[in-house]
Amino acid sequence: MGASRRGRPSTALMQAALTAAERGHHVFPLRPLAKTPAYKGDWHSHATADPRRIRWMWRQHPFNIGIACAPSGLYVIDLDPDHDEPAPEPWTGLSHGREVLAAVAEQAGHPYPGDTYTVATPSTGLHLYFQAPPAIQLPNTSGTLGWRIDTRGTGGYIVAAGSILDNGGYTVQDPRTPQPLPTWLVTALTPPPSTPRPPAHVDIDRTHNYVKVALRIQGDRVRHAPRGQRNDTLVSAAASLGILVGADILDQHGLPLGHPILDYRTAYDVLYEAASTHIGNGDFTEDEAVRTITRGLDFGSEQNRQIRLRGG
Repeated sequence: MGASRRGRPSTALMQAALTAAERGHHVFPLRPLAKTPAYKGDWHSHATADPRRIRWMWRQHPFNIGIACAPSGLYVIDLDPDHDEPAPEPWTGLSHGREVLAAVAEQAGHPYPGDTYTVATPSTGLHLYFQAPPAIQLPNTSGTLGWRIDTRGTGGYIVAAGSILDNGGYTVQDPRTPQPLPTWLVTALTPPPSTPRPPAHVDIDRTHNYVKVALRIQGDRVRHAPRGQRNDTLVSAAASLGILVGADILDQHGLPLGHPILDYRTAYDVLYEAASTHIGNGDFTEDEAVRTITRGLDFGSEQNRQIRLRGG
């Protein structure tokens, strides 16, 4: 049997994979000492609870263990620490996704949903395992519930207990059976009906120069936002453009221009086109992007401002 660079025997990782399978979890190989799938192509096709297949795969290398959430009937909430990044409003003063989830639960009038199978990560994060609701396919999310909270459901996977990284291992913190995902969380995580995808090309040639610059700046902010900040950046960019959508635009003489300087649809299209580069990468789903853009534009457009522009 092989061994990892940290001396972790393949048999221990194999046993961890078999233990997960005994729970009914469908496992597949991740790269040794990593969180990425070991095989190129469709990792879903390698997910299995068959102990014979598991033994065969883990005899090849000391693979880490991934769990495919949907085939396993799981929905997992991933709570991360702050990574030395100050929490934004309204989470100022908090330093971990666990604290944010506790605050969200309190605001909703429910207890913290931590009494379930839980795995601690090497970075002091937590994975809360729940039984996925049987009649609803809940997607992966990033920031939907709050800062430093991601979720993994349909189309997603989670790193299983027993896996190891260079900075430590994934360990079971609470061994009880995964509990049903609380109804209030099902409601919060259920996406709205899909909105038709907007045109792939956005034409802003006829827009006032001032607004052209604003559209490009906010689109670039969203397009180049680092992972972990993309949802917050999208909200901020949408709110900024929403101000232009709802503002009273005056010319250099203080008189209304008499026509909309930025229509809602153009702002939406620019933001959606920028956000689409991150859809499907674990940052947000298409429905989440639509919901975030709409919320930000609506908020910004409600701010009553007057913007003076030069004519032209």
